[in-house]
Amino acid sequence: MDLGLNGRVFVVTGGSDGLGYATAKSLLSEGARVAICGRDTRRLDDAAEKLRAVGGDVLSVPADVTRAEDLEALVTTTVDRWGRLDGIVNAAGVHTGNRFESISDDEWIADYELKFLAAVRGIRFALPHLRKTAGAVVNVLSTGARAPGKRGMPSAPLRAAGLSMTKALATEVGGDGVRINAMLVGVIRSGQIVRPAVEAGQDVDEYLDHLARKLGVPLGRIGEPQEFGDTAAFLLSPRAGYVTGTAVHVDGGLSPVI
Repeated sequence: MDLGLNGRVFVVTGGSDGLGYATAKSLLSEGARVAICGRDTRRLDDAAEKLRAVGGDVLSVPADVTRAEDLEALVTTTVDRWGRLDGIVNAAGVHTGNRFESISDDEWIADYELKFLAAVRGIRFALPHLRKTAGAVVNVLSTGARAPGKRGMPSAPLRAAGLSMTKALATEVGGDGVRINAMLVGVIRSGQIVRPAVEAGQDVDEYLDHLARKLGVPLGRIGEPQEFGDTAAFLLSPRAGYVTGTAVHVDGGLSPVI
């Protein structure tokens, strides 16, 4: 299916690795142009080179998404390069989880700035451009936004805030033709997920199969990054033109709620 993304322009935060990288790859495969950002310049440059091998036009912008000025520069640089902006994917973030009483104020604040305020700022800077193109936003959250688990803080409450913001903003800007959706991630293959197996010298595929059984994933396996990226590309595309204010689970059926 042609998603109608050829020539369109997107910003993907956290695009140097993981789900952000997978999303950028899917967008490029559809003919889009993509700007990615990250704090580690070496990793960012490496990711950009690998993405260019897909055959698309990639812009890499060093940026710390917890800094408003960096996010503003990311959006401005992207529009200066290509003259438009059709969407932004807020994918920057890492999983955090601990016992409530062990989490300091500084840890709460750091997570808030990375997982919630960075998305708010990124969308704010992007919106004037998205109104011109009837663009779209995808906020990458987790299943913990709806079904928080044990030791899910500080991440889960902030993901819930992101989910609420997604719905409220979709209602506010829908009349401008801008769509806002979220993706709730379950367990997907990543460096963070496979690290225990690597460190123990265990076969990664066997480890992931065991993890899927242990967690009780209905599809019986761990998700692949490109499955997430392809879903994100669809939500950003004209093919999803009547989808807004909703959250799509990409979790193999793991979440106990719809």
